[in-house]
Amino acid sequence: MGQGSGRREGGSGGFRPAVLEGVLERITFSNEETGYTVAKVDSGRGSGGGELTTVVGALLGAQPGESLRMEGRWGSHPQYGRQFMVENYTTVLPATVQGVRRYLGSGLVKGIGPRLAERIVDFFGVEALDVIEHTPERLIEVPNLGPKRTRLIADAWEEQKAIKEVMVFLQGIEVSTSLAVRIYKKYGDSAIDVVRTEPYRLAADVWGIGFKTADTIAQAVGIPHDSPQRVMAGIQFTLSESTSEGHCYLPEERLIAEAVKILQVDSGLVIECLATLVAEEGVVTEKVPGPDGEPVTAVYLVPFHRAESALAAQLRGLLATPEDRLPAFADVDWDVALKWLGERTGASLAPEQEQAVRLALTRKVAVLTGGPGCGKSFTVASIITLAAAKRAKIILAAPTGRAAKRMTELTGHDASTVHRLLELKPGGDASYDRDRPLDCDLLVVDEASMLDLLLANKLAKAVPPGAHLLLVGDVDQLPSVGAGQVLRDLLDDRSPLPSVRLTHVFRQAQQSGVVTNAHRVNTGQPPELAGMTDFFLFPSDDPEATAELTVDVVANRIPRRFGLDPRRDVQVLAPMHRGPAGAGNLNALLQEALTPAREGTPERRFGGRTFRVGDKVTQIRNNYDKGANGVFNGTLGVITGIDTVEQAVAVRTDEDEDVSYDFAELDELVHAYAVTVHRSQGSEYPAVVIPITTSAWMMLQRNLLYTAITRAKKLVVLVGSRRALAQAVRNATAGRRHTALAHRLADF
Repeated sequence: MGQGSGRREGGSGGFRPAVLEGVLERITFSNEETGYTVAKVDSGRGSGGGELTTVVGALLGAQPGESLRMEGRWGSHPQYGRQFMVENYTTVLPATVQGVRRYLGSGLVKGIGPRLAERIVDFFGVEALDVIEHTPERLIEVPNLGPKRTRLIADAWEEQKAIKEVMVFLQGIEVSTSLAVRIYKKYGDSAIDVVRTEPYRLAADVWGIGFKTADTIAQAVGIPHDSPQRVMAGIQFTLSESTSEGHCYLPEERLIAEAVKILQVDSGLVIECLATLVAEEGVVTEKVPGPDGEPVTAVYLVPFHRAESALAAQLRGLLATPEDRLPAFADVDWDVALKWLGERTGASLAPEQEQAVRLALTRKVAVLTGGPGCGKSFTVASIITLAAAKRAKIILAAPTGRAAKRMTELTGHDASTVHRLLELKPGGDASYDRDRPLDCDLLVVDEASMLDLLLANKLAKAVPPGAHLLLVGDVDQLPSVGAGQVLRDLLDDRSPLPSVRLTHVFRQAQQSGVVTNAHRVNTGQPPELAGMTDFFLFPSDDPEATAELTVDVVANRIPRRFGLDPRRDVQVLAPMHRGPAGAGNLNALLQEALTPAREGTPERRFGGRTFRVGDKVTQIRNNYDKGANGVFNGTLGVITGIDTVEQAVAVRTDEDEDVSYDFAELDELVHAYAVTVHRSQGSEYPAVVIPITTSAWMMLQRNLLYTAITRAKKLVVLVGSRRALAQAVRNATAGRRHTALAHRLADF
């Protein structure tokens, strides 16, 4: 049904125009960005039929089970032998009973598997496809096929046809299959019209389409290079890219320079279009102090300006309100209270812990920070014990499921994720806000270094006046994945919020190599390796050898020596995604070692990844439509089932929720045997393995290594280069983010 513009590959050999017809059996490789595909086709050429032929080219949108008519050339690849290079193709409906049975049973139409296909074809014969296409209500004639299933099959057939039409339109400009499906699902029947007339809307509306893809589409439909529509979209894209790097705004001069680079147009045109955007309230400009204290003209995307201003106002308002929902602590005899607490817990508080307890229970907003082994958890538990003794309504929350679980274990009180607490709805709005605040007297949020600007703002809005908000986290860890550095800004010298930093490492924690070396790294000293029983370095200077050694450590050495489960208990934390020892390559190697392909077990290939039952996966976008209250960037899970009939993958998340993903949504999941250190924030694992190589030089920073080490409860294994390790310890120049929250907090 579509035409693909193929790409020539392979060696020499008699090139002549040719036609190949056959059934697409399986896709062995596909590039989701370009549509370039390597596949096996049953051309029926062998003596017994069923000989599989290798075909290569842009088979965008073609699905296993479809009958294809391909035009192209025969060639020969020096390694893979004879293959057919597709220049374009059309989908043809099969004309025999056997072909129809195979086509329907391939899982191509959602809701029809091999058994149901058999029954439909046995009943209707070669007319089966015609019935589904033109008179789907007749499917009810098939024994035991009810009206509900009949309707689902008819809808799936219609949707597939409509998606195909969108693909036909998009494939000439190399938009991937999964994005074509998303475009159709977003806009329905108006998809082609939106793509033709407003292509830059795609970048804002459709997840997975950035400015560059929208720009390619815009050029293909004839929108000029210097069109104001294009330039304004490019400016907003530049700002959006900067938020993914953690910035809340960009200085105007930097924004203009970066937009000129991306758009390849004159700076004068960018300045004109920026002025138009400001006038149309597409962006906001404001003078703020820059990182060096000098004033800069900051350019914000509207949601980030609104959130930064609102968060500062809300925190100042909470701090200053005369109401108090914990009045019992205003005039408490602290000597008596702390003595009672010591008897209750069997341990006494250090002076700085006492200070934190008093602040949390007497001030409406307080911040508690400190490294591992300094007693943050015990301090929080003490605060909760005292508040509970006065019958306070207490709510505990953390940004991730794992952090919330750990909080529950440490305090004995239920904790939830911030997203679940606020009951975020599709679109990102919260059920709890200023108009409907949470019912609590004390709200404690752990792992606050992970709170980005947008989430922190939603959280602060939901705190009722008079309630006490305590934010707890380690400010020396990496800042949030999303825009902002909220915890650092709240602890800034300009901030009026009361805070305590715990610095004393308790004796029991000093016996841990993990805790000791975390503090050594944080103060710029190399980790101590001699005589450690829970902290090791396996030296390796070659990145490829480092990757192989990492897999061996995870799959064999740690399980053998410590009895830990390599999937459940061991987490690889890589400084970066790319490279031989990056998270991407390590995931492929670890999957092969821990969850290899098994005969008869279903798996699903998507893009360059293959998903299998038992795979450890992580979500890579906020999706408010999934699960009870959304599934969020960084949520971990395990694949528990793959249904080829319903075309869905079942995942059990680390919040013990079962979530289903359509095959077309699998670009929201990536493997998580190895994750980047940034993605590990808020999580804690029995054992952490950290590959560290000189190829990750730009990412080797002290706070990154410190964050990785502090994710481990029992064991840290470094694998790689001593030189790279020394560079990470030495490099304390973590890039400052462009934020103005501390300035706004002070400037009231």
